[in-house]
Formats: sequence, structure tokens, C-alpha cells
Amino acid sequence: MPGSRREFLGAAGGVALASAIAPAAGAAAPAVERRAGGDLLSRMSWLNPPANENYSEGVLRVRSRGKTDFWRKTYYGYINDNGHFMSLPVSGDFLFQARIDGNYGALYDQAGLMVRLDEKHWMKCGTELVENKRWASVVFTHDYSDWSTMEDLTQRGAVYWRVVRQKDSIEARCSIDGEKYITVRQGYFPAQQKVHVGVMACAPEGQGFDATFDQLVLDRA
Repeated sequence: MPGSRREFLGAAGGVALASAIAPAAGAAAPAVERRAGGDLLSRMSWLNPPANENYSEGVLRVRSRGKTDFWRKTYYGYINDNGHFMSLPVSGDFLFQARIDGNYGALYDQAGLMVRLDEKHWMKCGTELVENKRWASVVFTHDYSDWSTMEDLTQRGAVYWRVVRQKDSIEARCSIDGEKYITVRQGYFPAQQKVHVGVMACAPEGQGFDATFDQLVLDRA
């Protein structure tokens, strides 16, 4: 439908954080701090380190461990909090993005981004393999996890993922070229609290797989 909210949000995905937190008319534009690549990776640390990791010129390569996941209760009844998450703390509104690829091979192999307040409040988004097909997957968790998917932008090669935190929400977006972003989902997330943001990988059913993260960018007011 022309002029739909989804089209509007998708177009807005190409705008930098300064637009997401635009000031009132006549006010000065907010100062935006940007960190990227290797400088950003050097400030990040692991929750649940992977089996192997390698850093080179702003590129992070990891080998996930098997039987790892982030999920709480819904439908399956179990709680898993042993997925791999490399992050740094951030306060307030921000934009975080990375280009992500992986040799997804087993059911639910996944790699993407994560925003985490604590073990009961987090969101993750990225590419996930289901029935031998790649899907763009988003999970919001507030004690109980939910899950939404759409067909991935490509079945081979890297996808850019972006999360934008604004006030009491987080919006997940993806792109095939890093220029035009599609909004996959927007959800509630507690405002005014410091969170950790970064990259994640999980292999819930398989024995592990290789994932690559590069072109990391963090913009914050």
C-alpha cells in the first residue's frame, strides 16, 4: 500500500541517529558520537565466549558453540541464556548496526544483534535458519520471549542489521546494501536505563557454525 507506515519507516531507516532524535524546531541539532570498526570492537566484551574468535581490521569472526541460545519460557517452557553476546554498555538513545554473515547449517542457527538490560529483558534480531531456509528473525523478551519472522533479504551472503533505540522502543531494521533499510519490527523496551548492545550468535540445535561481523557502527547522542 503506497504511503503505508512500513514504507515510511523503511525510508527512515536510512537516516542517521540525529534524525531519530531530532530536536524541536529552532533548537540546535544534537551532538552525535560515532564509533566504528576496530575501535568499537576494542571496547566490547563477551557474555558467554564462543568456541573460537578472531579479530582483524575491524572484522570479528566467531565459531559458536553447540546447544546455545537466548530464549525464555514461551511455548517451549525452558530458559536458555548461554548464547554468545559481545557488547558494550550504552545509555540513552542510540543506533547500532553491523554487516553479518554465517554458514548457517543446522536448525535455528542464528547471528545478529542484541540489546540487553538483563537476563529477563532483551531483544535480538538477525538471520536465522528454519527448515533449511534463511529468515529475518526478531525476538523481544520481557520475562517471556516472543518471536516474529519474515523471509530474509537474501539466501546467500551478508545482511546489514540495525537497531535504533528511541525513548521506550527499539526498532529492528535490515538492508541488503547498507543504504536502504526495511523495518522488520518495533517493540517496547524500558526507557532511561543503561543497556548492553552488540553482536550475538547461537546454535540451539546444531554443533556450532562460523559467523562474521564487520562494518560495526554505534551512534549515540
